[in-house]
Amino acid sequence: MFRTIPAKLSSNLKVASLNWLKMSTILETSELPAVFDGVKLAAVAAVLYVIVRCLNLKSPTAPPELIYQDSALARFLLKSCPLLTKEYIPPLIWGKSGHIQTALYGKMGRVRSPHPYGLRKYLTMPDGATATFDLFEPCSEHCTGDDVTMVICPGIANHSEKQYIRTFVDYAQKNGYRCAVLNHLGALPNIELTSPRMFTYGCTWEFGAMVNSIKKTYPQTQLVVVGFSLGGNIVCKYLGENQANQERVLCCVSVCQGYSALRAQETFMQWDHCRRFYNFLMADNMKKIILSHRQVLFGDNMKKPQSLLDADLGKLYTATSLMQIDDNIMRKFHGYSSLKEYYEEESCLQYLHRIYVPLLLVNAADDPLVHESLLSIPRALSEKRENVMHVLPLHGGHLGFFEGSVLFPEPLTWMDKLVVQYSNAICQWEKTKPHCSDTEQAGSGQE
Repeated sequence: MFRTIPAKLSSNLKVASLNWLKMSTILETSELPAVFDGVKLAAVAAVLYVIVRCLNLKSPTAPPELIYQDSALARFLLKSCPLLTKEYIPPLIWGKSGHIQTALYGKMGRVRSPHPYGLRKYLTMPDGATATFDLFEPCSEHCTGDDVTMVICPGIANHSEKQYIRTFVDYAQKNGYRCAVLNHLGALPNIELTSPRMFTYGCTWEFGAMVNSIKKTYPQTQLVVVGFSLGGNIVCKYLGENQANQERVLCCVSVCQGYSALRAQETFMQWDHCRRFYNFLMADNMKKIILSHRQVLFGDNMKKPQSLLDADLGKLYTATSLMQIDDNIMRKFHGYSSLKEYYEEESCLQYLHRIYVPLLLVNAADDPLVHESLLSIPRALSEKRENVMHVLPLHGGHLGFFEGSVLFPEPLTWMDKLVVQYSNAICQWEKTKPHCSDTEQAGSGQE
């Protein structure tokens, strides 16, 4: 027998079914926004992670690492140069990225760069080349009252008109320094070559000619030697080549150089820290400079070294690295038989131990152009020689060293201030050195 469901119960079942369907619909529709919100949160988290990693935001700020031997000079420098023991604080948002620091230096040089007024000097070299340098007189008296000239060698393919050079020269002038800035042979676009030769990685001829000119013109002046990047290699090699080159030199400062081209060439072909990409960009710039002097370097109207006649101009067009350009073109300016010989002879590595004046070697730990393995060279030298100090801040990139609070950098960089501060300290040390030595000897005698 079949029993019929009462009408009231049937009605209740229908209501329950409808309520269940409504709840299911609500649950299904509420789950979809939750899924989309989760995807959005994951995407935001991923982007934030990439930003933090790329901008290196978790990296701390700290005073630079100092490697030196304990000596009277080192103790005097630590007292007289607050920047050596003070935190270097880069701009908060991007300043801890060595790539951004390097890119900003490479693209715009400096912020609101001044325009110091200088006179261009011309020197005829024995091989017919015309070397040029710009001379800037001091804007105030030096803190010691002495006549001090900074002889400055810029980075690869750079000259006195580059913004980072102008900024540094202006600051040095205001601190009482005369400045002489070498224009690398072939680097100035409005100065034609007068012989089939350009600047190379370690040729000191033009820098030496500038220094000799300054010594002759200003017999009473003392010299502070400054080199940036490739210029650091040139000035250190110049001082070490002949001890006579160190006469009247108070000190030398080298910033962001790599010390050994032979050891650097392998690292410069690696993709870590985008080093290979930087290599390509620098090679492309070098090609443009060489090709702008194509008529003088490769034309038939001038006498050229036999080795340069064998250079294949077509290889220059296809070169994608500085090593290829050096091997096909640059080494032949000086008759080197191989790239290995060129890099060995042109690097300052073999001359560093012959420098006896106070020597400050500055690098940045996050410099994408200088591999960390190369920093063992200044470290080892600083541990052995009392006249050498190696300064290694965590940040700064390659010739960046920008300072600032959050986003916008200041016109003057940490590097500019450090070089002038160190130079001031050395000038003061030269005046008080006999007194400091007597005091230390008296103290040791009491012990």
